[in-house]
Amino acid sequence: QVQLVESGGGLVQAGGSLRLSCAASGLTYSVYSLGWFRQAPGKEREFVAAISWSGHVTRYTDSVKDRFTISRDNAKNTAFLRMNSLKPEDTAVYYCAADISATASSDTSGYNYWGQGTQVTVSS
Repeated sequence: QVQLVESGGGLVQAGGSLRLSCAASGLTYSVYSLGWFRQAPGKEREFVAAISWSGHVTRYTDSVKDRFTISRDNAKNTAFLRMNSLKPEDTAVYYCAADISATASSDTSGYNYWGQGTQVTVSS
């Protein structure tokens, strides 16, 4: 059974930092991409960042470039999202997802497995 478990969310003041983690288990595929998405109240789920199996390919949505960094540790089946200079508009539930086609897609439909999400709240 595939499981993706996010952690590291919380309440932080604007300008602060958080690091999210995503622990993957049960993925028997040899390679897979990992992505982070977020969903704010009343809005659709949106792409944040993605990383290829090797880590050589990363993608970011424009609003988080230069503030967020995605990384992964394949030995530990874990992905990370380092978030700096947080803004109130970053407030959302953040989801980790795995893409067995390994394309590091920015499209939600490209992902096969999803975590339950972790809440990030940025106060002004």
